[in-house]
Amino acid sequence: MKKFVLFAAMALFAAVGSASAQNYMVVNTETIFKSISAYNKAVEEMDAAAKQYQQNIDDAYAELEEMYETYMAQKASLSQSARQQREETILNNEKRITDYQAEVFGENGKMTKMQAEKLEPYQKKVMETISKYAADHGYSLVLDISTNPLVVYYNPAVDKTQDIISLLK
Repeated sequence: MKKFVLFAAMALFAAVGSASAQNYMVVNTETIFKSISAYNKAVEEMDAAAKQYQQNIDDAYAELEEMYETYMAQKASLSQSARQQREETILNNEKRITDYQAEVFGENGKMTKMQAEKLEPYQKKVMETISKYAADHGYSLVLDISTNPLVVYYNPAVDKTQDIISLLK
């Protein structure tokens, strides 16, 4: 009898679980964002700016490396005060470069601010559209298949990516 009750309870939980599992949808936000030309243009602008900033940093480090190599080659012939002055110059330049790097790529840097300015409005609109669509159609769970490596399988019928893209146009 206990086995029957246990089996019945498991069957009931499985039935309830499978019934509630039908109340979900999946979207591919990567595909959605790629369909928004203004978003892609903003990403390209950010990439170009980041590339230029990184080139400036790389150039500054190359100049610093050259300065250090010159110092090391001349170190033996320099007086103590000249060595100290060159070392301070090298350290100050390195600090200037790292400060610039933090100013550009740091937590509150130019690139973070640029991302907030250029990309967040599109990201917010996409997320609001997905949320509204899910609420309007009675979905209680939305999975993003572009960023979720744990999704092993889904039925293409629950993929609402194209519906979201249509709403955004």
